[in-house]
Amino acid sequence: MVGWTLAGAALSYALAWLVVSLWMLAMTGAARAEERDRGTAGAEPAADVPGIKNFVRVDGRLWRGAAPSGDGYRWLAARGVRTVVDLRAEELSPAALARPGRAGLTVVRIPVRDGQAPSADQVARFLAAVEGARGPVFVHCGAGVGRTGSMAAAYLVRTGQADAKDATLRSLAVGPPTLEQLSFMRGLGTRGAARPPAPLVALSRVADSPRRSWSRLR
Repeated sequence: MVGWTLAGAALSYALAWLVVSLWMLAMTGAARAEERDRGTAGAEPAADVPGIKNFVRVDGRLWRGAAPSGDGYRWLAARGVRTVVDLRAEELSPAALARPGRAGLTVVRIPVRDGQAPSADQVARFLAAVEGARGPVFVHCGAGVGRTGSMAAAYLVRTGQADAKDATLRSLAVGPPTLEQLSFMRGLGTRGAARPPAPLVALSRVADSPRRSWSRLR
């Protein structure tokens, strides 16, 4: 009886994970097609940036992407970037921590856990960093998708360049976030964002746990 119960729970979990994953991938594909049809600037990642995956110019003040390599940081510095916002909460090696400084860049660290949405305080710190910086600001997490997309969406809405729907579409076009991050983006307003409901947060973190586990192993 216990074995059947455990098997049923495992099957239910696998089915929920598959449904959520396929739904998010489908939404990402639809967002890319819609942004491409509309000709939105920065709708999709650029393919010609050395050392930075998923690179996108959000606007003249904010650029986004994955965690850069040494070449990526030097490429940013050569193009006028002086400030990098690092959203990673993961434990980083001394070599990784030293890379931006070696390129002459100042790092603002706002650690957000992988797969989760930023808090109101974290968003405020990020917006203040962008506002007070000289030249473009580059924001990244690990892959440059979920956490980075959440902050970029908050920036677009707060600066009046997009509403919550359009900001979410632009982030989805780069890659699929988690359910928690998607809910955060859709709840954005000019005065802030509503926190995602607790049941959705729980479902999101359970469904996202295989990806997080795989990321830690890589």
